[in-house]
Amino acid sequence: MSESRQAGDREARSPGRGTLRERESRTGLALISPTVVLVLVLVVLPILWTVVLAFQDLKLIRLRTSGLFGTPTFENFADVFGSPGFWDSLVTTLVYASGGTAASIGLGLVAALALRHGFRGRMLIRASLLLPYVAPVVAATFVWGVMLNPQFGIVNEVGTRLLGWDEPIAFLSERPTALLTVIFFEMWRSFPFAFLFITARLQAAPATLEEAARVDGATPTQVFRHIVWPQLLPTIAVLALLRFIWTFNNFDDIYLLTGGGAGTDVISVRVFEFLISRGDIGAASAQALVLSAVLMVLVTVYYRFAAKDEVA
Repeated sequence: MSESRQAGDREARSPGRGTLRERESRTGLALISPTVVLVLVLVVLPILWTVVLAFQDLKLIRLRTSGLFGTPTFENFADVFGSPGFWDSLVTTLVYASGGTAASIGLGLVAALALRHGFRGRMLIRASLLLPYVAPVVAATFVWGVMLNPQFGIVNEVGTRLLGWDEPIAFLSERPTALLTVIFFEMWRSFPFAFLFITARLQAAPATLEEAARVDGATPTQVFRHIVWPQLLPTIAVLALLRFIWTFNNFDDIYLLTGGGAGTDVISVRVFEFLISRGDIGAASAQALVLSAVLMVLVTVYYRFAAKDEVA
């Protein structure tokens, strides 16, 4: 017995290679090193560089002659917080992100519940619901812009001829219609993502609980409120966090639809305008940091409350 154990120890610790645990550790480090390098190059370094730029008085016209590190300054943040329209833009961003998130998850929940039980053609309908999410955003915004055009759009044509509108509505160039329109567009474009998550959770839920509740005489509303909804709540909490972050950072939808005009000037559009129109790299980086700080606060709130309840 002792001789076999010694032979095993000699095999586990071969010369020049170390113990089995050490070899496994080196193998693990070799496997994760490409991922670590990619994260450092594509995520960590850009974030650090943005932080450095946010504290420099750097303009696009002086980019070639500027050094790698300039004199630190807080003027960019003073310029951002003191610029006209910043706080209005922040409120608009919060309204857009909150409204788009709630509307997309709500529509996804309704669609998932409506297509929960099998019927002829259900798979075709489920597949068709994914089209808004996979369609190119440029094509989608162009189609919506044509449809909502006050001169020749089909929406105003139907509204004035059949719905009794007194005059065409400029959906994308008037307040507050433009903000409501981009929120509706976000709902239409993003609800398939929520639909997929909620559908997957509904399929994984045990059907015996609902059957027992129906046998006991529970109404469909009571079944949903006391059985289905508690099972969906953790999934909806994660969806709300992800969708809010993505909608809060959204740029292409609003810029392609309204260009940030008519009360849709969200912070991401302001960052683009500071960088391109004004050529102020420092101020644009400072606004990006403010955007990140708001999102960090929201993620902290989520992990402090929603994630704790989910673990419990």
